[in-house]
Amino acid sequence: MEKAKMVVVGAGPAGIATAVEAKAAGIEPVIVLEKEENPCHTIHKYYHEGKRVDAVWQGRKVKPIGICQFETCSKEEFLKLMENYIQEYNIDLRTSQEVHKIEKINECFRVWAGKDTIIETPIVVIAIGIFGKPVKPRYKIPKEVKNKVFFGTQTQCTPGAKKILVVGGGDSAAETACFLCENAEVYISYRRPKFFRINEQNLKELEKRVKEGKIKLLMDTDIESLSASPDDKVKVHFKDGQEMVFDAVCYCLGGATPENFLRAIGIELNDNRPKIDECFETNIPGLFLVGDLVFKKGSIMAAFNSAHIVVEAIKNRYRDRLERGC
Repeated sequence: MEKAKMVVVGAGPAGIATAVEAKAAGIEPVIVLEKEENPCHTIHKYYHEGKRVDAVWQGRKVKPIGICQFETCSKEEFLKLMENYIQEYNIDLRTSQEVHKIEKINECFRVWAGKDTIIETPIVVIAIGIFGKPVKPRYKIPKEVKNKVFFGTQTQCTPGAKKILVVGGGDSAAETACFLCENAEVYISYRRPKFFRINEQNLKELEKRVKEGKIKLLMDTDIESLSASPDDKVKVHFKDGQEMVFDAVCYCLGGATPENFLRAIGIELNDNRPKIDECFETNIPGLFLVGDLVFKKGSIMAAFNSAHIVVEAIKNRYRDRLERGC
């Protein structure tokens, strides 16, 4: 059985920042476990080439308080920045290591990951984010159209699709529509009469393409169901009785908290959100959350800051336990 002073679950921005802050604070060894093949998997997979990574999220500028910080940049620049942090701080990052069990025994945790990895540690920080579990609509997706329906992705819509519906009213919906409209006729269906969650830059880009006729807005519309059309496309049935046919439908409804995973560990939830204190410690002493699990979603700078807050709390609350180890 391997031993560490801290285990970080998840290698997105919050997880990497937590490891960086811990190493800078002299906490060693720190192990980061990531179920995918590379760090920042959501950005790798769901951001198209050249996509902007915003330091300002939904119009809110977050002042950096820790080591990790960035200015608005491209996908490639951001991933390079994160790789530089990993190299500079010599982060022990282990990919393809999905954590499937965390159990507390006395003052220590045992973390089971991958096929045969077991790590004992006094401190666990969970940084798994929410975008790996996209929010899906209330209605069922018929099996006949499942290969034409996508969730939270900009790059995987059916190749050759000429008419695409994007469902959602946030930044991911706006960015997806702007990306797809270069090669297809794109519609956005949003259940409210106007956008209110899109940051200024994305709103400008969206309005520009609407003015150019590349994107058509279906505001104040709500989808009742989907079905297969006679020509093997997706028929969308709106609650107002309107019907439209598309080659593909992309849902950009955000992500959901991984409730089952958190409950299995013993973390208490309130209204599907984990119960945490002012330093993001859960009801289980020594187990902290960072990133999207403590904020509603989306702000990378806030995720970086949460890592700094958590490591400061760990130093103050668990210095003796860190020195003793397991």
